[in-house]
Amino acid sequence: MVLQLNVNGEIHRLDPAPEPPNLEAVIAALGHNPQLVVAEHNGTIAPRRLWASTPVADNDTLEIVTIVGGGS
Repeated sequence: MVLQLNVNGEIHRLDPAPEPPNLEAVIAALGHNPQLVVAEHNGTIAPRRLWASTPVADNDTLEIVTIVGGGS
């Protein structure tokens, strides 16, 4: 099942596994390290512990922010 998703303001088409796709699978299919991102799904921040049980459907909107460490 190919999904069309709005990710960080850009349209992406991907075919994540498993079927039906969940947020965890979509984040991995987009090439993100799940340990280093925060995700918003359709306007709601998605707790990491629920990613595997959060279904993602065609035309959903995701905002994925990468956590960057550093400083002095």
